[in-house]
Amino acid sequence: MTLVTYTVDQHIATVVLNRQEAANALSIDLLHEYIETLHKIEQDLTIRVVLITGAGEHVFCAGADLKERKKMPESQVMETVSLIGEAVDITARLKQPTIAVLNGSAFGGGLELALACDLRVANAFAQVGLTETSLGIIPGAGGTQRLPRLIGIGLAKELIYTARRISADEAHRIGLVEHVFAKELVHEKAMELAKEIAGNAPLSLRQAKRALQQGMQVPIEKGLVIEREAYEKLLYTEDRKEGLRAFEEKRKPNYEGK
Repeated sequence: MTLVTYTVDQHIATVVLNRQEAANALSIDLLHEYIETLHKIEQDLTIRVVLITGAGEHVFCAGADLKERKKMPESQVMETVSLIGEAVDITARLKQPTIAVLNGSAFGGGLELALACDLRVANAFAQVGLTETSLGIIPGAGGTQRLPRLIGIGLAKELIYTARRISADEAHRIGLVEHVFAKELVHEKAMELAKEIAGNAPLSLRQAKRALQQGMQVPIEKGLVIEREAYEKLLYTEDRKEGLRAFEEKRKPNYEGK
């Protein structure tokens, strides 16, 4: 069985973690398929937005496959943790804007994967949490770094120290997810958001993401330099010229990513 599937429609790729019988847990085989899938997507210039979700209606991703990990020697455990980190990092570095569609709950590495996306939308019945300290470990795929950058250091410490699971509504209140929708609407609404993004110039989307991602990690003076460099890369593109023509002609632009 294919453990990760993806389809492309109207410049939007939908990636599905396909281990519903195992709560879409991050097994070694799934991780390898996921990394390979994202490499293909990044190289496809026709893809402008990427949705990442899980199979089924109850769980986005339960995190690491603990049944698989229980059988591993300690040396292989560290290799697997590194592999999860690689999958999460590749998600964060993907050049296209990404939306985590939390069709259900996300715990541990599953939430870390969602944190690596640009935006998160959640099923109203979903729960989320970095639960690793209850298992004798800590978030090891970026959770201790990405969560505080998203919701602030104090709340991040509380959630990680307590291993607390919170509701989708609470996650929305603290800024961990951007939107919460009814279970039957979450995929539809995520696609609406993706289409709104995909209607804009694809090269601009990539450069805006680059400026935002890199600029937030440095002092504002350096961030402004990064922004200017990103802007300059768009000056001589056909898409910029098309945007100006469409504005003058009062029509919708036809961007081609050139």
